[in-house]
Amino acid sequence: MPEARNGRHRIGLIVNPLAGIGGRVGLKGSDGTGIVERALALGAVPMAGTRASEAVSHLIDLAGIIDLGTYPAEMGENAARESGFEPNVIGRLSSGRTTGEDTRRAAGELSEWGAELVVFAGGDGTARDVTASISGTVPVIGIPAGVKIHSSVFAVSPRHAAEVVREFLAGRANLEEREVLDIDEDLFRAGVVAPRLFGYLQVPCVRDLVQRAKAGSRGNASTSRGVAFGVLDEIERDPDAYYILGPGSTVKAVGDELHVDKTLLGVDLYHDGKLIGRDLNEAQLLKAIDGRRARIVVTVIGGQGYVFGRGNQQLSPQVIRAVGRENIIVIATLDKLHALGGPLRVDTGDQECDRLLSGHLRVITGERERVVWPVAS
Repeated sequence: MPEARNGRHRIGLIVNPLAGIGGRVGLKGSDGTGIVERALALGAVPMAGTRASEAVSHLIDLAGIIDLGTYPAEMGENAARESGFEPNVIGRLSSGRTTGEDTRRAAGELSEWGAELVVFAGGDGTARDVTASISGTVPVIGIPAGVKIHSSVFAVSPRHAAEVVREFLAGRANLEEREVLDIDEDLFRAGVVAPRLFGYLQVPCVRDLVQRAKAGSRGNASTSRGVAFGVLDEIERDPDAYYILGPGSTVKAVGDELHVDKTLLGVDLYHDGKLIGRDLNEAQLLKAIDGRRARIVVTVIGGQGYVFGRGNQQLSPQVIRAVGRENIIVIATLDKLHALGGPLRVDTGDQECDRLLSGHLRVITGERERVVWPVAS
């Protein structure tokens, strides 16, 4: 157990308020020139603060033994106060939009303040900034709030991040060096996924609470094609429905067999033998399926098991409810499923929607192969 000062533990909190802002509006991240402006113009709503509040609120019963240190306003103070804490506010923010330099400075100053653990809300880019300041010196745990989360320094969900803090304070978490990975978002938006290693962070690891790094696609072209044929069979049985095709190479194989130019990393809409929408955002999807019966085709993120909430935020709780749980088609190769060693995951940012999706879902694993797999939030 970490050594307390006067019976209290110092926990640091950092929020990147712009993390994930491009997700639901289809911009695949928040990095890059003009992306935040474009996201806001499309109606994006920042969610990182809400995700941080959700995590911290699960720790309010420990307020008697936790000194919560954080940066001002939207970089942590607001989330702490909304959760019932009276935080120690350190540092200062310049007027205007926060930047990666603010995150780097916050991490360094929280380390100097004596934080035993730093909790940060963001995505891979935020993890990079934290790494630049405190790699190997202070343990951290990430609250997932980004679009692309390849790194293995994040909790499974905000609620699980709070559980990691509890386990850390109780001395029941093993510290492990975990990889911080990030991708070039400009290449990503062009359909190229090229993760790079940017360093390591010490993470308190507890089984089923901390996610693993994203794994590459498993299997070969023939197994993916078999899965695609399984989806074609579903479409032949229900040809009048509108099919929302999620991102990923396995769903791209479905598009190939349908002989349409499906995007690799976007969300597309298929109906009556053709694509009627490519790389759609949440609002465009809701408008396109309004009053129509629709189905979602989505694959599983290798190594992590996520079906919703990682890299496909366009498939929001509102879209999922509009389609209905019974109209969700999950596809994956058997190799990918067995490599998970656990359930599929959902982390939509809406606890009610996550509960709706939990339980078991049917997964198409081949042309005539189906399995039923557990789903957890």
